[in-house]
Amino acid sequence: MDVMERIKQAIESNPIILFMKGTPEFPQCGFSSRSSQALSACGSEFAYVNVLADPDVRANLHRYADWPTFPQLYINGELVGGCDIIMELYESGELKQMVDKAS
Repeated sequence: MDVMERIKQAIESNPIILFMKGTPEFPQCGFSSRSSQALSACGSEFAYVNVLADPDVRANLHRYADWPTFPQLYINGELVGGCDIIMELYESGELKQMVDKAS
């Protein structure tokens, strides 16, 4: 399967998915760590893709939604954004609402 199809399938198959460096248990950058912690604090399960373990996804994800950095959060198939946006939404309480609605 083409890498763009794999990305699309992952996003469409998971209501909440975080493309990150590392895993929620062992994040490999501070931005990914904060993003996964914010999602975990919202109390819902979420899927993740470790872009360090999949170089094809890491090299091509920016083409999918024209977003250049990691992490990238998708909820219900739509790009929410990266760490700064995730943290703003978390601090305002909007992330919890979005996660609850998607769960």
